Amino acid sequence: MKCPLLVRTLLRPSHGLLLTLILLLGACQPAPPVQTRIQGNTMGTFFVVTVNDTFPGGKEALQRDVGALLARMNKEISTYDPDAIISRFNQGPANTPMIIPAAMAKIVQQGIDAGHLTKGRLDVTVGPLVNLWGFGPDKRPVKRPTAEQIILARAKVGIDKLSLTKAGDHFLLAKSIPDLYLDLSTLGEGAASDEIAALLESKGVNNYLIEVAGAVRSKGHNSQGNSWRVAIVEPSDRPGAIEDVVIPNGMALSTAGSYRNYYELDGQRYSHIIDPATGTPVTHKLVSASVLTPTALEADALDTALMVMGPKQAMAFAKQHKLAVYLIVKTEQGFEARFTPQFAPYLQQKHA
Repeated sequence: MKCPLLVRTLLRPSHGLLLTLILLLGACQPAPPVQTRIQGNTMGTFFVVTVNDTFPGGKEALQRDVGALLARMNKEISTYDPDAIISRFNQGPANTPMIIPAAMAKIVQQGIDAGHLTKGRLDVTVGPLVNLWGFGPDKRPVKRPTAEQIILARAKVGIDKLSLTKAGDHFLLAKSIPDLYLDLSTLGEGAASDEIAALLESKGVNNYLIEVAGAVRSKGHNSQGNSWRVAIVEPSDRPGAIEDVVIPNGMALSTAGSYRNYYELDGQRYSHIIDPATGTPVTHKLVSASVLTPTALEADALDTALMVMGPKQAMAFAKQHKLAVYLIVKTEQGFEARFTPQFAPYLQQKHA
């Protein structure tokens, strides 16, 4: 009898990179229980939910409930939907507060908090620069943006121009300039993972694995009785090359990187990771950053900020704040993994 093995490739279109392989590994044993597994597309990427408990109503109900949850989130934060709440906010005037749902307000607040914590490395208003460099809904530029174009775009960026306030049972979102462009795509996948986890647990499901692109939530065990395991992939062109295996033990894991979503123009390679401080793509050697936190939303915010910082600053920041962080750096000798002491307990021995 062969040992069961399921390997899944994850892509985050907003980052366009290979992030993680989820491995469901069990010892050879006869007739393991059948897990319920659903998948689909959302937020310009895909999701996979694996449940090792009974979901009320079965697989059909699971697919329906998760689908409805994700459809509601898209109607709130998808910049690709002109009728979404975030799109109407971006198209709206300055200094005119808009009522937004509590779930959306939670994502916005995380973006603001992470922006302050990282001193602007994460900026949920960086959209004008992302679009300028050809990584947003707009078309890719045919030539490198000029210094003047970068300056003009940077003038439209900054979380100091964004405000979120609570007024009774409502949340009010406002901007101080009309051209401010809010983009929550770097947080959406983590938020979705968290909301799906909350849905499952409200239905009595306590053994699950959730993947929304690179944002992963897990709890309990798989059908073989083992803890869920997540493999961090080597950022190379070798299919299935594994750097390390993580056992999250209920923590959320999110990974961001720069090694797949890029383009070349006039012989120069441009990464989709934009530094808000300079208005230009990063050029350092950090190619992947993984973060473990209690929620996927928090991890999803921090991994992007670390990618902006670069290897030295990212590691210093992680150690200063005692974060569980795993970095992959490109060196002359190949790829080198570096991680904080807080990440070490979650690592399993590297696969042969």
